[in-house]
Parts: sequence; C-alpha cells; structure tokens
Amino acid sequence: MQASNHDSGAASRLPIRFPIANMRAVFKPQDVERKLQRLRDSGSLKERETLANTYERMLETGPERFSVKPSGLPVMDELYESLPNFKLALDEVKRHLALSQDCSDSLQMTPMLLLGPPGVGKTHFARQMAELLGTGMNLVPMSSMTAGWLLSGSSSQWKGSRPGKVFEALVEGQFANPVIVVDEIDKAATEAQYDPLGALYSLLEHDSAQHFVDEFAEVPIDASGVIWVTTANHERAIPEPILNRMNVFQIDAPDADAARRIASRMYQQIRREHAWGAFFDDEPSDEALDALQELAPREMRRAWMTGFGNARLRASDQVKLCDLPQQAPLRRRAGFLS
Repeated sequence: MQASNHDSGAASRLPIRFPIANMRAVFKPQDVERKLQRLRDSGSLKERETLANTYERMLETGPERFSVKPSGLPVMDELYESLPNFKLALDEVKRHLALSQDCSDSLQMTPMLLLGPPGVGKTHFARQMAELLGTGMNLVPMSSMTAGWLLSGSSSQWKGSRPGKVFEALVEGQFANPVIVVDEIDKAATEAQYDPLGALYSLLEHDSAQHFVDEFAEVPIDASGVIWVTTANHERAIPEPILNRMNVFQIDAPDADAARRIASRMYQQIRREHAWGAFFDDEPSDEALDALQELAPREMRRAWMTGFGNARLRASDQVKLCDLPQQAPLRRRAGFLS
C-alpha cells in the first residue's frame, strides 16, 4: 500500500511507501553471556558495575533490531524540489533503493560525504533521507568532540567510561540500519594520543564493520547495516584513506530561483507543522520571498519563525518584510550566485 501523494495533513509531505521491517541480529548473545560470566568469575562486578549492567541490558533486550527499507521505489519528486542542490546525492540514494526493491536484500549504501559551505542544508538532507528510508538518525557532531572515543567508546577500565555512539545507536536503539551523521568531520580535533576518526577506518568498510568492537563493551557488533552520511566544509583535513571509502558530493548553495522555491516550501512546511499555521495565508508574500532568497536554508527557518511571530503580534495573516529579522542586514549566502 502506498501513502497518498496528496495528503495535506502529512507533516513531511514525503510521498513514500510504508517501510518493510525485517529483523536482524546486531550481536551474539553468547558473546555477551561469556563476557558477563568472566566478570562474575573475576569478582569485579562491583568495580565494573556499569559494564555488567550494560551486558545485562543487552541480554534483556535481545540482539534483534528492525532492518527497514521502503517497500518499493518511493516517489522522490518532493525531495528533488525541496533540495534542488542535492540532486546528485539524491540520485545516489535512488540507485541504492532501486537495487534493494522487490527483493529480500537489505538496503546497503556506500558512505556519503557531503562537501559544502555552512547552512546549505547538509544535515537537513540526512534527516530527510532517514525519513525516506523509514529508519532512525543519530547525529555525531565532530566539531564539539572532546575525546577520540566518541564513536568507538572508551575502555571500561577508565573512570567515567561509556560506550560509543555506534554502540548506542545499534544496541540501545531500535534499528539495525540507522542513518548515522558524522557532522563536520573536517573539524575533528587531532592530537598525538588518539585519532578521533580512527574507528571510521573499519566502520566504513562493509566486511570489517560486521565485527566492530566497541572499546567499552568489548563485544563484536554488526555495524554493516549503518547508513553513513558525513559532512564537511572542506576535504583537505580528511585523511585520504577515509575519503577513499566514501562517495563525495559537492553541495553548492542554491541559485536565486531554487532558493526562492526552498523559502516558499519552508513556509508551507512550518504552517503544516503548527496549529497556528491556520492563521496565515496559504502562500507567502512576494516581498518576504524576495528577502529570504538571499539567505542560506538554515537561516531561512529562523527568519520565517520570527516573521510568523511578528505577524501574529500585528494580528496579520501575512508575513511581510517588516516582520522579518531587522536587527542586522540580511546576509547573502555563501556561494550565492548573483
């Protein structure tokens, strides 16, 4: 059964098919039982209580997680319209979906690197992709990363140790094939005592990812179903072996016409997402679109929200130029085509 393409109440407006959900084991219970028994035999349960609790939770929840994909090739016209500067990346997603449709194979995708200036919608693209595929999304912001073990976990021997983001997504999450976004991979801190990107050397390779070992739990988990999306402003700070494991897509700022369409669609989306949207006109004003087409997509949403609020204070059903942020001149988007 296919979702209607004209359901005006749908929050995302993505005309997708209902997903197929199979079950997939992300770890072997016997591995966990063996590790837990060793803790008991060594008499170190108290000293390593957090680790023991982790093993017990794993056994309680079991190894099976949902492995989902659309039931057929979804209609992606809306995504192409709302993300015009991501055409090549969307084409890549469509190719992988075509390969997995109408068969029992799980969805597999080559890791993606989205290169482009800040604010062009790279993280938004990943969220839309996760919604399209029917799986969850986990964000790993490398720019704020303070330890090299964020992806792979830290040794349970250390004080304050904990599992990494990959373990959390797979073992503590619902899906065997979540979208994991490594955001701003080019800004990962580099220090001599650790390589913050070290875990990616195995995680981005399908075969080695099947036996990924988190340094905290020290139990092999199957991370081969993870759909990897990485983002960066520049590729020069990314090690060549990691670049070679990904398909790289250059994402430029949309041109004026495309930016105007994005601003208009964002207006419609915000209206649909909120009950107060019914107070406003169905279509945005031309003067507001003229101003917002100068902004990056990230800034458009903030400007619209300010505009809606100011228009409501005026008891107006239309967002006008005077309602948009006026504290500083609207900034031209990086890479905007004049």
